[in-house]
Amino acid sequence: MGRILAIDYGQKRTGLAVTDPLRLTANPLLTVPTHELLTWLTDYLRQNNVDQVIIGHPTQLNGQESQSMQYIRPFMTVFRQHFPDIPLIPYDERFTSTLAHQAMILGGMKKKQRQDKAVVDRLAACILLEDYLQTL
Repeated sequence: MGRILAIDYGQKRTGLAVTDPLRLTANPLLTVPTHELLTWLTDYLRQNNVDQVIIGHPTQLNGQESQSMQYIRPFMTVFRQHFPDIPLIPYDERFTSTLAHQAMILGGMKKKQRQDKAVVDRLAACILLEDYLQTL
């Protein structure tokens, strides 16, 4: 059984999280500049046993897709072309950034640290992955 990788796709930065080999826990991995994401994924997926990838599917409170999908959908097409054997699963990411900020506050991070958007993106990907794991 391989790991599950989560992608919190953004126009500038993309947060990544991954499970342990037994798929019991989600761990923040890193944040990469979005323009480097495909290269990073190629290297990572070549070196690690990943069975599936979860990608944040942003929706509004009324359940409709958010405007961010206009950037995410083309990436999903490119991902599927480059990695046809790895399932890419869109998963609702509502409130992941808000929950990431709350986790940072509860964890005692100082305000300056909480303003680091790369940390927020990694934690949002981790929350996305944790939520997905609970559904399995």
